Amino acid sequence: MKHIIIDCDPGHDDAMAIMFALANPEFFNCLGITTVGGNQTLDKVSENALKILTVINKKIPVAKGASEPLIEPLRVAPEAHGDSGMDGPIVEEITIGYENQNGIEFLRDKLMESQEKVTIAALGPLTNIALLLKTYPEVKEKIEAIALMGGSYSSGNATASAEFNFYIDPHAAYMVFHSGLPIIQAGTEVSAAASILHSEIEEFKNKGKVSSFVYDLLGFYSKFSKGLNQDRSPVFDACPVMYLMYPEIFTAKELYVDIELEGTLTKGMSVTDKRIWYDMPKPNTTVLMDVDREEFVRHLKEAVFRLDSM
Repeated sequence: MKHIIIDCDPGHDDAMAIMFALANPEFFNCLGITTVGGNQTLDKVSENALKILTVINKKIPVAKGASEPLIEPLRVAPEAHGDSGMDGPIVEEITIGYENQNGIEFLRDKLMESQEKVTIAALGPLTNIALLLKTYPEVKEKIEAIALMGGSYSSGNATASAEFNFYIDPHAAYMVFHSGLPIIQAGTEVSAAASILHSEIEEFKNKGKVSSFVYDLLGFYSKFSKGLNQDRSPVFDACPVMYLMYPEIFTAKELYVDIELEGTLTKGMSVTDKRIWYDMPKPNTTVLMDVDREEFVRHLKEAVFRLDSM
C-alpha cells in the first residue's frame, strides 16, 4: 500500500485525480488533502475539495494551505475552470468540514506521524510544498517522492515556454526541484497524451451519482478544448497519481530538470537537460513522456464506476 497526501487546487482535473486515488483504497492510503491557491482562489478550490469528498462520500481530512505564491500575486484560470474553479456540477450541500490547522503544519504532522514513508501528490502550484520543506526540513526523511503535475519537456501552456503551475509560482518549483528529493514530473506532453475524447465523456451519463458528477464536470471542462477545435481534453492532474499505481502504462526518462526564474519569455519554464555529448548533471527527476491513452481512460472509468457502487 502506498501512503499519500494530495496537495491540490481543484480544478476539474484535480477532481479526477482525487477520485482515482480514493477509488483504490487497497492501493492508496490517503492521509489527507491540502489545498493551495492556483486554478482559483484558496477559498474556492478548498470548497471544491469538500464538494468532491461529499459527492463520493469519503471522509478525508482537508486543510487549507497557502493562498498566494511565494513572491508574486496569484493569477487564476477561470477560462478553463470557471468562476468557481470547478464549474459544471452542482453540489447542493457540503457535508464535510476543514481541519482546524494550517495546511503546512498539517503536512508536517501527517508526515512525522507516519510509520511509513509518504508520497506527496502535488497537483497545483508548489507553494505549500516549498514552504513545508523550508520551514520543516526534517520532513524530508519521511517523504518517499513528490509526484507532481507541472512543467514541460518542450513547451508550455500558460506561456509559450511555461506550464501553468510552475508559471504561477516558479520560485516554489525551483525550491522543490533543488530539494534533493525524488521527483516524478508529469508535464504538458504526457498530459496531452492522457486525454479523454469528448465522445468518451458520454459514457458517464446516467450511470450513477458519481458518474453524473463526472459527466457534468467534464462536460464543462471540455468546453475549453472544444473552443480550440480539439476532440479531446487533457486530464492533467490524474497523470502523476495514476503513474504511482500503473507505471507500466507510462513511458518515462530519468533527466535533470531545473526551473527558470527570471527570463522575460521563459519565466517559470522547466528546463530539461537533453544534451548527449556533454557531462550532464546527475538526473534529479523521473520525467513522464507518454502514456497509453486507452489504458489511462479505462482506469479512470473503472475508478468512477467503482465509486458509484461504494
